[in-house]
Amino acid sequence: MTTLPGGVSVSRLRVYDWAAPDGVGLAGGGTPHMHLASAEAYVVLSGTGAVHTLGPDGFAVHPLAPGVIVQMRPGVIHRAVNDGELEVMVLMSNAGLPEAGDAVMTFPPEVLADGAAYRETAALPTGGTRGTVTDADVAAAARARRDLALEGYAALLAAAERQGPRAALLPFYEAAVRLVRPQVPRWQDLWGRTAFADTDGTARVLEGLMRGVAPHLQLARSERVEAQPAPRRYGMCGRLQTWDLGS
Repeated sequence: MTTLPGGVSVSRLRVYDWAAPDGVGLAGGGTPHMHLASAEAYVVLSGTGAVHTLGPDGFAVHPLAPGVIVQMRPGVIHRAVNDGELEVMVLMSNAGLPEAGDAVMTFPPEVLADGAAYRETAALPTGGTRGTVTDADVAAAARARRDLALEGYAALLAAAERQGPRAALLPFYEAAVRLVRPQVPRWQDLWGRTAFADTDGTARVLEGLMRGVAPHLQLARSERVEAQPAPRRYGMCGRLQTWDLGS
């Protein structure tokens, strides 16, 4: 599996248009979550909306329109809000880690406290060998998952107003670290073969250029990749179109 330059992954996101229980967003929106090790950026392609963020510096609303870029560092809880036909290009650092579990949704504390309960709540149904799960089943599960995360998110917002954001977020951060800790050795292996390998390769190139040699130029190549025609899958914030970057 190869990645884009710099160990970056890319996907195209059509933000959910399901009405949110709290009424935010003229056309609904996605699931509040944060990443623990990877940064994320939205490049707006079409439509309008916003990204609502909650981090150590507090709550913020970032309006979205075509041409706008908003980036979120690890630890910033973010929620995509759709005001109409919102579609974005999503860029993620550390390609592969987000797919390997580098995200925690803002479920209520009782779910976050139990690893098995979290995994069961976060998982979406699959067709299995019989293919008995329909697209409507998966959509309903994704919507229920989002709505539960919004419950926990609302509690975090209220706590941030009472206690200040840093104090309010600390229990969530601690729970998130406990949830992902068992997966970190696998993440380290994946990161070492992707993002770190790319950075380490650049370090060797620069060292060679300092010596006046550039053997890497003889290995240069270009690639063309097309989006696969498979149906978009259900992500945390919307329907995702991904690219197969396998070599």
